[in-house]
Amino acid sequence: MEVGAADFGRRLPNLRGRVRRAVFLAFDMEFTGLHSASPQNDKLSLFDSPVERYLKAKQSVQHFTVTQLGLAIFSNESSNKYVVHSYNFFLFPSTWGVTDVEFTLSASSIQFLSHYGFDYNKFLKDGIPYMNEAQEKILHQHLLEGNRKVSSALDRDVLKKAIDEVTCWIAAAEEEETMILQDLSGYQMLEVQLVLRQALQNVWTQPLGIKKVMVKKVNPQRRRLLENSPDDCCQKELILLSARGFTNLFQILVQAKKPLVGHNMLMDLMHLHDKFYKPLPESYEEFKRNIHNLFPVLIDTKTVTKSIWKKCQFPLGSSLLEVYTVLCSSNLNPKDSMCPEIALASDCSRYAEKKSPHEAGYDAFLCGSVLLKSAHLLLCTSTDGALEADPSFPQYLSVLAEYLNKVNVIRGGASSINFSGEDVPRHHPPLLVVHVRGWPGLNEKQIYQEFKALCRFDVRRLSKNQFLLLSSKFKEVRLVLREYKRHPHLRVSVYGHWRHSPGVNCLLQVSGVVALWSVLAFVLGGAP
Repeated sequence: MEVGAADFGRRLPNLRGRVRRAVFLAFDMEFTGLHSASPQNDKLSLFDSPVERYLKAKQSVQHFTVTQLGLAIFSNESSNKYVVHSYNFFLFPSTWGVTDVEFTLSASSIQFLSHYGFDYNKFLKDGIPYMNEAQEKILHQHLLEGNRKVSSALDRDVLKKAIDEVTCWIAAAEEEETMILQDLSGYQMLEVQLVLRQALQNVWTQPLGIKKVMVKKVNPQRRRLLENSPDDCCQKELILLSARGFTNLFQILVQAKKPLVGHNMLMDLMHLHDKFYKPLPESYEEFKRNIHNLFPVLIDTKTVTKSIWKKCQFPLGSSLLEVYTVLCSSNLNPKDSMCPEIALASDCSRYAEKKSPHEAGYDAFLCGSVLLKSAHLLLCTSTDGALEADPSFPQYLSVLAEYLNKVNVIRGGASSINFSGEDVPRHHPPLLVVHVRGWPGLNEKQIYQEFKALCRFDVRRLSKNQFLLLSSKFKEVRLVLREYKRHPHLRVSVYGHWRHSPGVNCLLQVSGVVALWSVLAFVLGGAP
């Protein structure tokens, strides 16, 4: 189900109720870009520690914005049946008051989403506003100072038409006479009222049902009385509520404390923090603490499926849709009658009829479905298929315990980030060291190009004439050791800390000098 700014406010109470009744929530995001190409932001590397990866990703998150957020609400209706309400929320940064956000577009990301049918008109024209706590504080201060100026993405033609209609009408209108403005959607109703009240001191406005605003001609005394009314929809608190937009739903998700499911969800979590909570902190550990406080139970389906595919003997798909297709295959547990039944709600049935990869709502539905099917496979494996009754969701959570709060890291020094403990180091093939002879001026890029034809290594300089090579595949390490055994300029060997570490070598050299001086002092001191 698609939700834009026009109908978000109307759907929010229903969303609140469904979130509270859910057993877990799955989500996915689409962005205007993934990785910043700025000179200050190095590419992702197997050498990256979790801290280094966070700082690299932080730059990208601050450059790009969220275009769409998908939320799949999984409710356990009966026994082992799950009903899913899946939503597509188009988002656009809030532009209320003094708030104005700059963001970058990545050409490849825009092209990628366009290929999969993303509607940029809905993103730009009907995107739900949102803001984090820092932006909300600025707007709140702005309102306290009495400035209600609105600088929004409202269609200028709509605003001009409303002002023209009221200006022509009010010249001949009698006091207490009213007129109705039609076809104003969502936040336009509030924006039009604020602009009219600021421009014309002898009018009063109030919403009238859906998509309508009533305008009344009043005298100055009556206007002052109405402005102080606690029921005025344009009070500061209600303006903040409207400007906060999607952040209201984010706060509902935080308060609900339901398990939150994603797929390769590190960037998604960083955007959640930055766009709806607080700007990302400099400290990696602070980021981890904040996310864990917001969402105490995280499940990354990439971490789960990457770990269990060998254990449960199914082919590992490269994309979320491929993993979902494999898990739905009748080849896995063909006679299992206790496998969870997943049904899309009637108002979200489009995904049952048509695949929509890289649409946030569809990918969120896939995430939750992959979680249930993976958990069921693990449970069957742990009990040798001897399930006595339909499994409950707490049973699934129990069997997933070792994967909770461990979010996958793509091509990094850690295999996952543990939001409730120590990070999990990645088990790499042996590190290689390249010693350069007779090839002056060689840099990391040239070393990378040299080995690129054979395999993919990440390169880091060790010393003036030495470079480290790190791969994710053992066969690539064996291949390079074999092919470069007799190279005239590059000697490749397995890295040894005591042999190759600059720190150790420096310490040995200093120790040698000290030992030599000690011997000389002893010899000279003991001479007659």
